[in-house]
Amino acid sequence: MFDIEPAWQVAESVRRKERSAREVTEAALERLAAGNERLNAFVHIAPELALQQADAIDAQIARGEDPGPLAGVPIGVKDLEPAAGMPFTMGSRAYKDVIADTDSVQLARLKAAGAVALGKTNTPEFGYKGFTENRLFGATRNPWNPELTPGGSSGGSAAAVSAGLVPLATASDGGGSIRIPAGFCGCYGIKPTAGRIPIAGPQYSHWATHSTLGPVSRTVRDSARYLDAAAGPHPDDLHSLDAPTGGYEAAAVAAPPPIIRIAWSADLGYAVVDPEVAQVARQAAEAFAKALGAELVEADPGFEDPMPAWFAIGAPGDTLRVEELGERAAQLEPGYLRFAESGRGMTAVQVAQALQTRHAVNRQVNRFLDEYTLLLTPTLAAPPFKAEGPPPMVIAGKEVGPAGFIPFTYPFNLTGHPAASLPAGLTAAGLPVGLQVVAPRFADKLLLTVSAAFEAANPWPWPKGRSTQAGR
Repeated sequence: MFDIEPAWQVAESVRRKERSAREVTEAALERLAAGNERLNAFVHIAPELALQQADAIDAQIARGEDPGPLAGVPIGVKDLEPAAGMPFTMGSRAYKDVIADTDSVQLARLKAAGAVALGKTNTPEFGYKGFTENRLFGATRNPWNPELTPGGSSGGSAAAVSAGLVPLATASDGGGSIRIPAGFCGCYGIKPTAGRIPIAGPQYSHWATHSTLGPVSRTVRDSARYLDAAAGPHPDDLHSLDAPTGGYEAAAVAAPPPIIRIAWSADLGYAVVDPEVAQVARQAAEAFAKALGAELVEADPGFEDPMPAWFAIGAPGDTLRVEELGERAAQLEPGYLRFAESGRGMTAVQVAQALQTRHAVNRQVNRFLDEYTLLLTPTLAAPPFKAEGPPPMVIAGKEVGPAGFIPFTYPFNLTGHPAASLPAGLTAAGLPVGLQVVAPRFADKLLLTVSAAFEAANPWPWPKGRSTQAGR
């Protein structure tokens, strides 16, 4: 792992002319050359495009212009969103020759704020599973133990940030895909309120009702600055929020408001959890409550496992994708095809019932958070597993399904509540454990404020590693 500065510090030093954006970019490219092969976090690196962006930022500064709050910050771009001039494979052999001709709305906003896109980060095919491996690029590996997975589907982004290749990367979350790899890699991963960052490209997002864009970072303040740049409505996204945005970084450096009590649930009433993971997360929950001066109360929102509803709403979108691919569907991975085929069996009544369940669970969570303000859970039910998979089918001596290791994440994709994974601690084997924090809908600023308070009181012990220029 490399020792690097937070993104916000890098940007401020570039804006103050203490170093150039080109110097920062060259140092990041050096880190990629030295560290990426072992991890396979980036699957495409675009040095010429990155240096062109950096030179443009330096030219702005030379003219006396402000290049933006992310000036010169090197980022990775998850390969589920387009970046102009770079491959746009979505981890699939069916798209292995596609080159994007435009940036996503999110990436365009980050670039406008001064970020420099170094390349694309790995993802499972179409992001369909919670560990990062595909037949086009292979498996991405966890910097804490390269034999293990960084999680998914934003595993390439989380591995790159955790290893210090870049301080910040784009991610997306349809069932936990920001929080899962953040939990496995010891990063901060926030899934904002659904619709906070628009998904507004010409290609329809098949998981639009569940999927939310957001960052993976090493610090809360970096994610807040990212949200200041990327959040805001867009007319092409039917689900984007019209509410005023901005002020996220200010929230990250603000003192937390008085909170009387917060809820802790070890299992949400239905999950099977590894005992060591539960213990580490519980200790972090106690430290979280202490940092806020709040009482920690054991309580569950009271809903049953909403996986059937989550699946019924989301899976038919993958069925549609297979139909759209036609003959190219033969290039898809068998696991993805099985997932998509399951969606084919959903009836209109089942989907309507799932939407009704979604409404009911959302109401339950809202009433619960009216009482407790925040809900804390483990981010995941098990520690990282082998990089190539499969996920554990037995946890704590009990059989679970393929999604048994992610029981805490997908409920809040169903409801759209903002949720974040914070580094909670390490297992005896030295593997990260995450603490999930769920906040009321639209309370993204509160989530950032309390996350930063925990971070300040419980600094994360990043392993000391190599450093490069602009990474000091």
